[in-house]
Amino acid sequence: MNVLAAEFDKDYMVRLRAFLREEKQKGETVFPPGPDIFRAFNDTPFEDVKVVILGQDPYHGPGQAHGLCFSVQPGVRVPPSLVNIFKEIERDLGIPAPDHGNLEPWAKQGVLLLNAVLTVRAGQAASHQKQGWEEFTDQAIDHINREREGVVFMLWGSYAQKKGRLIDRRRHCVLTAPHPSPLSAHRGFLGCGHFSRANQYLIQQGKTPVDWAL
Repeated sequence: MNVLAAEFDKDYMVRLRAFLREEKQKGETVFPPGPDIFRAFNDTPFEDVKVVILGQDPYHGPGQAHGLCFSVQPGVRVPPSLVNIFKEIERDLGIPAPDHGNLEPWAKQGVLLLNAVLTVRAGQAASHQKQGWEEFTDQAIDHINREREGVVFMLWGSYAQKKGRLIDRRRHCVLTAPHPSPLSAHRGFLGCGHFSRANQYLIQQGKTPVDWAL
């Protein structure tokens, strides 16, 4: 988070904090809980990032979001997009799907599980878009792009791929596919082979591959 420290003093972040305060004053429930908002950065320090998986915004159901994109807390039913991610890992690498959806072990290995928007109003998908989070996460991607070498970016769906405009494809590996949601997974996410391709690239870069098993 140190590389992003200067962002917190910028006007857009001041406005964003004011917006979040207003939400709470109005009695709205905001997910994830406050201590988990920046969890992706806390679980995967900047200098350890070797893979970036980019999501859109947090799950908006109770008990689901805990600051890592696509991940849910232990004991919470695995959401449909994550079911398809696990299906592709099994098809690609032969690793059977786990009985939970907590992706923390990936984060601890250097997989930055970053949503473009870091908060959401309970029950209202995309309700905190265009409030400043996109600028903050653009800055995060820009720092990784400029200051790291040989990072794998997994961009699933058009929203994530638009954010990929910030990435220098000569210095990093950019893997694109349709979104794993049930609406689009069969249009090319299932069969994309991103997990084996990411590990092959990491090995070529002299890095330790990710153990995708949970």
